[in-house]
Parts: sequence; structure tokens; C-alpha cells
Amino acid sequence: MEDCSAIEIQPVKFDFGHSCPECGDKGKPMKIITLKSLLVPSALANLEPLASYKMCTNKACSVIYFSENLQMFVTTDIKVEVFTKSNEEDCPVCYCFGWTKKRVIQELEETGRTTALEEITSHTKAGRCGCEVNNPEGSCCIGNIKRLLELRQQEG
Repeated sequence: MEDCSAIEIQPVKFDFGHSCPECGDKGKPMKIITLKSLLVPSALANLEPLASYKMCTNKACSVIYFSENLQMFVTTDIKVEVFTKSNEEDCPVCYCFGWTKKRVIQELEETGRTTALEEITSHTKAGRCGCEVNNPEGSCCIGNIKRLLELRQQEG
């Protein structure tokens, strides 16, 4: 039996004129490995591996990923809650090292600061992060922490 990681699949070139079919968001280009890692089994069974996907970043939209073929995956198709779409306090902010909105805010309230950025940066520099396969955005979570802290500061 051939090892599935040995099969080379080349993605189709993405036409960046395509937007989210539900809300029109331009979206963020995604690597297929992120979708393969985070789609629930029933959604993964429908993934078009040769297509190119984008992530819809509109918080009000239920679409998480969409392709140039207009295939869509919504919030119920993903194994984890999506930070950019969620208002839940238990939603991960950092998917690799267990930082949730609640944990960051609780630390801020108890100590006046958070060690989240320092801890995540340290782990990332040590080569321990797995953002590509853990974070629905397919990228480093440090931006999520910074956005959360900025929002918290604006709320005062």
C-alpha cells in the first residue's frame, strides 16, 4: 500500500477574483494541509484536493473556507471553534499552547498583564508550534493574541 504522504498533489492556481459565495469577503489564501487537518470527517470526504481554498474572515458569515469552484465549508464542518468567528470565551486564541480568550483575560484581570505573547513566542522560536495544522487560519496565533489585547484595551 502506498504511503498517502508520498502522493504529490499540485494545487490549482487560485483566481483571486473569487470571493466568499455567502458574504463577498475576499478571503485569505489557505494551504490544503490546514483544511485536511481541521475538517470533520464528513467534510473532509468532500474536499476537492486539487482546488485552492480561501478562508472567509467576515465574523458575521458562517462560511469558513471556500474554493474557486464555490465549494464551501461552514462552522459545523470544522473540528475547532474559529477565533475570528467566535464570541465564546472558551474559544482558543492560541491553538497550539492552550490559550483561550478566557485564560488571557483572567490572567490580565488577576495580574494586570498576560504572559501569553511571551510564552507563545518562546515556544515558536523553539520550533514547537503547529499553527499550520492546529489554527483554522493556518498561521501563527500571535496575531490573534494581539487583536484580543487591542480589543480588551479599547473596551477599557
